Amino acid sequence: LTPGARRTAVSWAIEEKGYSQRRACGLIGLEPKTYRYASTRGDDAAVRVRLRGLAGERRRFGYRRLLILLRREGLTLNHKKLFRLYREERLSVRRRGGRKRALGTRAPAAAPQEPNQRWSLDFVSDTLDDGRRFRILVVVDDCTRECLALVVDTSLSGQRVARELDRIIAGRGKPLMIVSDNGTELTSHAILRWQEERTVEWHYIAPGKPQQNGFVESLNGRLRDECLNEHLFRSLPAARTIIEAWRVDYNTCRPHTSLGGLTPNAFATRSKQDQNQNGLWL
Repeated sequence: LTPGARRTAVSWAIEEKGYSQRRACGLIGLEPKTYRYASTRGDDAAVRVRLRGLAGERRRFGYRRLLILLRREGLTLNHKKLFRLYREERLSVRRRGGRKRALGTRAPAAAPQEPNQRWSLDFVSDTLDDGRRFRILVVVDDCTRECLALVVDTSLSGQRVARELDRIIAGRGKPLMIVSDNGTELTSHAILRWQEERTVEWHYIAPGKPQQNGFVESLNGRLRDECLNEHLFRSLPAARTIIEAWRVDYNTCRPHTSLGGLTPNAFATRSKQDQNQNGLWL
């Protein structure tokens, strides 16, 4: 039994059976001084309220990311204390069943050291509430983890992908390399012609090995868990609005554990400052 359960049993023996405190403690196996101990610790009501509020806003965030958000707001908390409050409030994220994945080497791809050194592309599918399917073109910078685009449409051809890449490049510059799977759109004549004209190296991962494109696969998982599974899309324009809002939040607000708790935009800004000071990317 836990100490709390033992205290409850001692109290019951005293109140219902009329035992003395010493006798009841002896029967239950609890030290009298432990029974008499009164905690001086506060109930942390303000922290609990804010923790519940953040957990309600970010239903798929675990306690580590919630701790980062609370610290941003100026609260000084030990991670062990927050974990205790998190468990007491029963805020643990429910695990969703995973899909089967192809077996293969699980060695992670080396992270590039500069932005625009490598981008990753992939597609994600979902449905509107009337059953119509739509697709999302996902583009991520593997260095800064910035989500460069989430293009939503019912059809995304190779020509459309090329146009979207040109749009991103116009505001950011072109990558040295792009990594993707061997999907029909990404092996089309339009894409082959685009990469040749833009002099961008395009690397195709091995068939059935999504782990070779781990950066965008990780983003896909967060997109599915935190956005697509949380909303019912009534129309394509509504889906575009909600998904773009999530992309902005992902880049500017959501703490990224592999970036030391920084957001992708904050990490990119700090990297640019380091480059200006030292003449290289750290």
